[in-house]
Amino acid sequence: MHMIKRLAAELLGTFWLVLGGCGSAVLAANFGGEGNPLGIGLLGVSLAFGLTVLTGAYALGHISGGHFNPAVSFGLWAGGRFPIRDLAPYVVAQVVGGALAAFVLLQIAGGQPGFAIDPAAPGTFASNGYGAMSPGGYGVAAAFLCEVVLTAMFLVVIMGATHHRAPVGFAPLAIGLALTLIHLISIPVTNTSVNPARSTAVALFAGPQAISQLWLFWLAPIVGGLLGGVTYGWLGRDRPDIVGNPREAA
Repeated sequence: MHMIKRLAAELLGTFWLVLGGCGSAVLAANFGGEGNPLGIGLLGVSLAFGLTVLTGAYALGHISGGHFNPAVSFGLWAGGRFPIRDLAPYVVAQVVGGALAAFVLLQIAGGQPGFAIDPAAPGTFASNGYGAMSPGGYGVAAAFLCEVVLTAMFLVVIMGATHHRAPVGFAPLAIGLALTLIHLISIPVTNTSVNPARSTAVALFAGPQAISQLWLFWLAPIVGGLLGGVTYGWLGRDRPDIVGNPREAA
């Protein structure tokens, strides 16, 4: 596939992830006020993120691989599934796609009278944070550990579900459900990143405090992605055929 088309697919897929996932948090999570049954809450936002990845992977995965996330690209490289020469272009496309989605989301949200972003509020405009900016007040160490471990497991699921011995055609479903589970676990901790492009996109509009904490939401997911990629690169490596080549199998 031509590189321009691959990058366009990554841009569009990341756009969809941020618009769908962060859009659900900004527009629908508390619709009608606290306790209103029309608000989708934590469960709904978690499902929204999973659904964006599921649908995006089915629609665009055959073009670009459906990364939509710099941590995934780094992890797939570490696991031997992605060439290093394509890392930088993919990351740029992902960040641009996410930023465009956040800009569109801001225009939509701004159509409601009284809408405003409070830069000091935890999770403002679906941003990620730790300490005072964490939805549950979790400190930097807990936030870092959470993002590393969950991103690592996300990569294990991605690489396992796309292994050539895995059931054919079900990878996007497994990956989308994994991202849903990750959000169910970690929204109270960091508002869930596991994706530097997603974090950067909304932080650009959320204010200086969100931007000042972006370092964690680049470093931790990429570290986690590398760990997960290396782990599955070893775990999922096929053993030689014992019958056909006993010398190599030993």
